[in-house]
Amino acid sequence: MFASCHCVPRGRRTMKMIHFRSSSIKSLSQEMKCTIRLLDDSEISCHIQRETKGQFLIDHICNYYSLLEKDYFGIRYVDPEKQRHWLEPNKSISKQMKSHPPYTMCFRVKFYPHEPLKIKEELTRYLLYLQIKRDIFHGRLLCSFSDAAYLGACIVQAELGDYDPDEHPENYISEFEIFPKQSQKLERKIVEIHKNELRGQTPPVAEFNLLLKAHTLETYGVDPHPCKDSTGTTTFLGFTAAGFVVFQGNKRIHLIKWPDVCKLKFEGKTFYVIGTQKEKKAMLAFHTSTPAACKHLWKCGVENQAFYKYAKSSQIKTVSSSKIFFKGSRFRYSGKVAKEVVEASSKIQREPPEVHRANMTQSRSSHSLNKQLIINMEPLQPLLPSPSEQEEELPLGEGKSLPSGGQCRRFALEERGTLSDWLGWGQRRPRIFPSLQKVLFDVIMALMLSQKLTLSTLC
Repeated sequence: MFASCHCVPRGRRTMKMIHFRSSSIKSLSQEMKCTIRLLDDSEISCHIQRETKGQFLIDHICNYYSLLEKDYFGIRYVDPEKQRHWLEPNKSISKQMKSHPPYTMCFRVKFYPHEPLKIKEELTRYLLYLQIKRDIFHGRLLCSFSDAAYLGACIVQAELGDYDPDEHPENYISEFEIFPKQSQKLERKIVEIHKNELRGQTPPVAEFNLLLKAHTLETYGVDPHPCKDSTGTTTFLGFTAAGFVVFQGNKRIHLIKWPDVCKLKFEGKTFYVIGTQKEKKAMLAFHTSTPAACKHLWKCGVENQAFYKYAKSSQIKTVSSSKIFFKGSRFRYSGKVAKEVVEASSKIQREPPEVHRANMTQSRSSHSLNKQLIINMEPLQPLLPSPSEQEEELPLGEGKSLPSGGQCRRFALEERGTLSDWLGWGQRRPRIFPSLQKVLFDVIMALMLSQKLTLSTLC
C-alpha cells in the first residue's frame, strides 16, 4: 500500500504520496493531506478521510517500515496554541487536530524500552538509535564528558565505519553535528575512541552499544514538562520506565517509582502526584503554564504508568482527574504494556527486514538548527514565540535567547522540549485573577500539604 521511499539527508528531503481510503465512498474534497516527519527527518505524505482514526495512520507508518515491535512508537503533533500532543489511536484524526488541514506530525519513540537487550529485531533497535541520536543532538540526554565521548564515537562508528586516515583527515569530527556542545576537546576524545576502541564494529553493533550506554543515563526517555513547584522554583517533570522524576536545572531531585505512585490528577493548571515513600503517604503539587499543558502532562503520566507498571493490559482501568468541584476528565491507556510487548517480541519468527540506514550529514549542509544554538549546554531562557510560530527542539545552553522569526520555523512541529526550554516562563506568565472555585481549591490543598503531606517526606 505504501509507495517505495528511502531516507535522505537533511536538505535533500523528498516526499512520497500515499492514499489511504476506507470502505465508504467519499468525495475528494473530504480527503485531508497529512505529512509525517520520520526519525531521520525524511517525510512521507498521505491523504486520509475525515473519519480515519489515529491507529490507522500509526499502523500504516509501521507497515511502511515493516515494523512489528510497534508499541514503543507513536505520532506527535502540535496544536495552534503550541501545545504538544500524542495522537490517540482510538479517536478520529480530524477530531483531535484543532488546526485545519494539511496536517503535519512526527513519528517518534513514545515509550523507551527499559532493557534494549530484549528488543528482538535490528530494525527496532535502529529506530530507537535514531531517536537517541536526536535526543543527544537536541541536548535532552545529559551525560558526563566521558559518556558523551563514547556515545559520539558510537555514532561515528555506526555511520562512518572504521577510522581510515585516508578518508578521515584531521578534525573530521568537526564536520558533523553530534552534540549541541561540541568542543574541540570533546571532538579529540571522540576521535581517540573511534580510532582505538571501536574498530571492527558493524553499524548494528555500534548502534546497540550506544543503546546499552544511553539507557543507563538519568535522562534516558525523559520528555521534560516545564512546571513550577510549590515554592515557585522552575522544575521539569518526566516519566521513565523507573517512575516519575523531577529535575531542577540538570539535577534530578525526585524519583518516585511506579509501584509507589498511588494517583496522578490535575485541577486547572495544577498537577498532583500522590505517592508513598517509607510507608508514608505524600502529595507533590506542580503548576504548569496552561490548563492544556497540565492535561497533557496528566495524560502522559497515566499512559507511562500503565505501560511500565502493569503486567497485563487487562489490568488497566479508566482513570479520572478527580476534580473536586466538577466532573473531571476521564482517560484510559488502550495499548499493550511493556511486559506484553517484550513477550510478543520473543515470539517473532520471521526473516528480519532489511534496514535502510541514512548517512550522517555534514554540519555545513545541515539546516536543522541555527548555529547560535550549538554553543553550550547550560539552561536557555527562550523568547516567547509569535502566534504564527510553534516550538522548536532545542539544546541546553546558558544565557542564550532563541532566534526569532524564520529561524524557529524549521522545527516548528518537533515533538519534545528540553530540560531547559522554558526556564524563563515564570517571569513572563500573564497574571490572571483566579475564580473563587480555584481559590477554594488551592486553600484546601494548601491546608492538606501544610499538615502531613509535605515535600520533605519524598526527599
